[in-house]
Amino acid sequence: MAKSIMIQGTMSNVGKSLISAALCRIFRQDGYSAAPFKSQNMALNSFVTEDGFEIGRAQAMQAECAGVKPSALMNPILLKPTSDAASQVILNGVPVGDMTAAEYYSRKKEFVTDVENAFKTLSENFDIIVIEGAGSPAELNLGADDFVNMGMAKIARAPVLLVGDIDRGGVFAQLLGTLMLFEERERELVKALVVNKFRGDKSIFSSGISILEQRGKIPVAGVIPFIKCDIDDEDSLSERLANRTAKGFIDIAAVRLPRISNFTDLDVFSSYEGVSVRYVSKPEELLSPDLVVIPGTKSTISDMKFLRESGLECAVKKCAAGGVPIFGICGGYQMLCEEISDPLCSEGGGSVRGMGLLRGKTVFSAEKKRTVTEGKFEQVGGVFSELSGKNFRGYEIHMGHTTTPELLLLNVGGAQNGSVYGCYIHGIFDNSEVSDTIVNTLYKRRGIERKIKNVDRAEYKNSQYDILAQAVRENLDMKLIYEILEKGI
Repeated sequence: MAKSIMIQGTMSNVGKSLISAALCRIFRQDGYSAAPFKSQNMALNSFVTEDGFEIGRAQAMQAECAGVKPSALMNPILLKPTSDAASQVILNGVPVGDMTAAEYYSRKKEFVTDVENAFKTLSENFDIIVIEGAGSPAELNLGADDFVNMGMAKIARAPVLLVGDIDRGGVFAQLLGTLMLFEERERELVKALVVNKFRGDKSIFSSGISILEQRGKIPVAGVIPFIKCDIDDEDSLSERLANRTAKGFIDIAAVRLPRISNFTDLDVFSSYEGVSVRYVSKPEELLSPDLVVIPGTKSTISDMKFLRESGLECAVKKCAAGGVPIFGICGGYQMLCEEISDPLCSEGGGSVRGMGLLRGKTVFSAEKKRTVTEGKFEQVGGVFSELSGKNFRGYEIHMGHTTTPELLLLNVGGAQNGSVYGCYIHGIFDNSEVSDTIVNTLYKRRGIERKIKNVDRAEYKNSQYDILAQAVRENLDMKLIYEILEKGI
């Protein structure tokens, strides 16, 4: 049976996912088989495993850090918000329906067994399980049926590291206040504190460590600096989604939809010299891009209405009329077509007219397609003609089916009309010959002949995981971590 350690945070976005990922990598480097686990995740960025199950993107990334295949066991419950008050519930990798927050919380006890079984099975196959909490563990109104934070620590009998984010201010109140709100039994589970995202000279915080240890009565395991590495992010608070006015020589503008999902599809471009990716939510922010991407969304109809009402639809159409290539992925592909209909209320119901840049109609059904997909580009027209015959591998997560009379973009579907392209494949740009071709084509359109060849995406990601692990190893007392792990609770 595996030993476990749990990473909890004082609030969302304090760095739980990355510290968990770093520990997965460190344990692997030290010769242990490790696996990530998060009982309940809420995110629109998801991932499809090789056997067709859907999990949070962070757990897939953590599994890569650990050098193991992502599994539905690592994230038995995934909540994908469809509105401010409801989410699609993914249980053991399979959607079981939409629920309001009130309905989900009234039924939480039904899911405890699934969480326990997933954790038990995972524990039987690895040396160490790195468990990640969610949000804050001190939500007093939610404690009774909790199986995400302290409730999960009790199920797993896992010692807890409590992480605070000093970059957002109030780290003493975060850490000490959270400890104060715990019940005595919960407080006993917390074995060390971690201060994350420190900027500047750590020596000036030495008195801060003493204060935390004196008042918290547990050790500070480390003060981790703000780490600069390029790693997939699934959180809606991601800095990647911040509006940036700075443009690279090659400017890629991605529409920031209200229910944007799988924005990691564009991460690969950040590793290219001179290429920027900006997320825009207003027409005036679009400017004069070299490429416009409409990414995926969990609520295609409502986000299509947003495009129309905000004026972004008109702005994107102007770009297309001016010869700027447009690329839609999943929900973005659906919006590029003529009509979107949801007769079974799979994503809220109703219908809406699409942008009409591609001919075709999308109808939502009750069944979600979840699959890893590979193939090649067909004979491609327009700006990206050099994509013709290029291979790709990615994954599909969608409930809509699109029929179109347009030329196929891929041998497995999609559509193209001039320099407007759309398909359902998440991760399609991660294939280096695809992203290389797109970047070099955009340079050529700027009058520069370049043959930029990006590093292999898997190789690049592994190098970033190593940077993350090294930074955490150097700033976290790993001797103490192993002692905590060995002793348990």
